[in-house]
Amino acid sequence: MVAQGRDREKGVPLLVMAVVVLGNVWAWVGRTMDTLDDRLDPTTDLVAQLVRTQFPGWANLPIRKVDPSGWDNRSFRLGDRLLVRLPSAPRYAPQVAREQSVLPRLSAHLPLAIPKPLAIGAPSDGFPLPWSIFDWIEGDPATTANIKDRASMARSLAAFLAALHRIDPTGGPPPGDKNFGRGGPLAVYADEVAVAIQTLADRRDAIVDLHHVRAIWAAAVAAPHLGTPVWVHGDIAPGNLIVRDGKLVGVIDFGQCSVGDPACDLAIFWTWMDADSRLAFRESLSLDATHWTRARGWALWKALILIAGLALSTPPEMARARLTLDRLTDKRWSPDPI
Repeated sequence: MVAQGRDREKGVPLLVMAVVVLGNVWAWVGRTMDTLDDRLDPTTDLVAQLVRTQFPGWANLPIRKVDPSGWDNRSFRLGDRLLVRLPSAPRYAPQVAREQSVLPRLSAHLPLAIPKPLAIGAPSDGFPLPWSIFDWIEGDPATTANIKDRASMARSLAAFLAALHRIDPTGGPPPGDKNFGRGGPLAVYADEVAVAIQTLADRRDAIVDLHHVRAIWAAAVAAPHLGTPVWVHGDIAPGNLIVRDGKLVGVIDFGQCSVGDPACDLAIFWTWMDADSRLAFRESLSLDATHWTRARGWALWKALILIAGLALSTPPEMARARLTLDRLTDKRWSPDPI
């Protein structure tokens, strides 16, 4: 291990504290700059320079970009066993300190692999934000093609979430601006949803049952979270689920995790699961109906802002958003029809 890695117990906590302060500033700035203008696109040459300068013990390892690299971060393989992750914009910088802090605390209690932070890079002239080095979890992001049994995968994911919920939440990070409200009340996105609905209402070509959409949203916001706050991943999506040999083996990207309401982690029920996996997923989680009502609101929020053009998206993401909205308004897809 390189010098900074050997002295992790002494040096890294101090650097994490500095990153937390810097991250708080970037979080506030990021909320006002949701455009492509501030996005960073580090090259392999830049990553090699950062590693060589800050972690010379790893300087001889080959570097290659991970594709797809992700939205919040840009990822690069460092040799065969390591991964470099750099925030893609200032608003994602707080995720670095969050992952460095929480991942070691969670890993021993979970049935699937999660990233292990090995080092934290400091901001520099070459790259103005903190960044991380993790171990590499072998596998590929989940797709409909690389999973042998989607119902089995859903049960594995449910077991992972249930284990996450059982971990002592004392001292865990609360939801807020730094994790975009994941684990917090849906009402934080009420203004965005209102604008999205009005935008769709103004479009003559928008084929959306807005009356039904409003009813789904109202029910989700009104459903109370009365349970004890638990650990929340914050971004359960196929790209963050790692599959190897047809099975779910890992979960990555904990930058938006918090201690709060786990409903946001259930939105995948509508965004990606098929009939068999939906049934297996819900039956494997001991959560009451209000959780699923709020989860429906989380899925609705994301679909609406993409379809209305309030958030940047790719054509495949837009297609998935429209499919999600169709499922949300189709009573056959909803565990508790509205």
